[in-house]
Amino acid sequence: MDSTAINYQVIIQQLFNNYIEFLGETEELQLESIFDREHDRYLLVEVGWQNGRRIYGALLHIDIINDKLWIQQDGTEEGIASELVALGIPKQKIVLAFKPIERRKITEYAVS
Repeated sequence: MDSTAINYQVIIQQLFNNYIEFLGETEELQLESIFDREHDRYLLVEVGWQNGRRIYGALLHIDIINDKLWIQQDGTEEGIASELVALGIPKQKIVLAFKPIERRKITEYAVS
C-alpha cells in the first residue's frame, strides 16, 4: 500500500474519532468505526436506540478509489468535505459520490 493511502487512512480515522468525541455516546446509542483497510472502505455507523426508536445506519462512508476519497454517505449537518480539506486533502482528491455526476461538475471537488 502506498504512503498516500496510509495517510488518507490516518486522516479518516482522525476525522471519525473527532465525530465520536463531538457527538458522544450513550448507553443506548453507540458510534462504531468500521475500517476495511484491505478494500479501503471506512464507515462510521450509529447503532442503538433513541426515544424508543431503533437507530442503525451509516453516518459517514468514505472509500479510497484511485487515489481519491469518495464520500459515499455524509450524514453530517455541515458536510465532511470541508473538514477533509482542513485536514490537508486537496479538493481535487475528494469526490462527492453521493451527488449525481451532473451536480459534481458544478462543485469545487473532483467529478470522479
